[in-house]
Amino acid sequence: MATLLVAICFISFLLIKNSPIDPIQAYIGADLLKVGPEQREMIAKYWGLDQPVMVQFFNWGTALLQGDLGTSMIYRRPVADIISERFINSLALMISAWILSGIIGFIMGVIAAMKKGTWIDRLIKWYCFTLASTPTFWMGLLILMVFAVWLRWFPIGMGVPAGVLAEDVTLVDKIKHLILPAITLSIVGVANIAMHTRQKLIDVLASDYVLFARARGEQGFVLFWRHGLRNIALPAITLQFAAFSELFGGAVLAEQVFSYPGLGQATVEAGLRGDVPLLLGLVIFSTLFVFVGNLVADLIYRMVDPRIREGRSK
Repeated sequence: MATLLVAICFISFLLIKNSPIDPIQAYIGADLLKVGPEQREMIAKYWGLDQPVMVQFFNWGTALLQGDLGTSMIYRRPVADIISERFINSLALMISAWILSGIIGFIMGVIAAMKKGTWIDRLIKWYCFTLASTPTFWMGLLILMVFAVWLRWFPIGMGVPAGVLAEDVTLVDKIKHLILPAITLSIVGVANIAMHTRQKLIDVLASDYVLFARARGEQGFVLFWRHGLRNIALPAITLQFAAFSELFGGAVLAEQVFSYPGLGQATVEAGLRGDVPLLLGLVIFSTLFVFVGNLVADLIYRMVDPRIREGRSK
């Protein structure tokens, strides 16, 4: 994990430094014409941008080891504070979409496998293949246009109602603003888990022990419960937890479409305006997020598969 973080941070740092975005110009913004060369040099010196790239990276890494993620050039606030504020919104969005996509995708895959060759199977496959090639931002714009603009069932964007004080915002208001982004991510995310579960269950149903179970009279849900569920649960868990990285990437696009104040929107702003401390802080956080997801999947294996527990004891 440590080597992974160092490599990702170093590569991200080099990519930012070699991008065409001038962080000083992005920092100055609309006051570019009012700032002279001497002031630009002072700004570069203040943020350490006048030093060589490796020196900047070493200074940033030294501060990181001391628990300091730096100060955001955009918000003029500590990066840790910004991430902690935005994380709550993104966590609610990603967890909601992750649970919905996992449950719906798993059920769709099981139904498609149990009804292999029927119109139900063909309909689910067509649905999944269509979604697998659908960009998240396009789906978000479509859902926004239908449910927010035409039908007016949900707010058109943001995380809270516009013009309402923070202390007056209720939980119902936050949920209403969360529904459309969560639906967008969950709809796009069901395709992989559904098709993978379908193929795995088809292989299980074609095995010899399932053929023997059919000969004993088992069929339908009983057959799936006794012989199919555990055999397809492990691959489904692996795929679902591995989708954490894709989920974070999808959240970036969904949050932009719906102007949702989460980590994804902060990532886009940091990248477009060359905010190195904030962007690297978000990179570290997203890497830890994906790593924790994979670690939780490994721990769940011991609960689901008795073979892993027996191998560990031996």
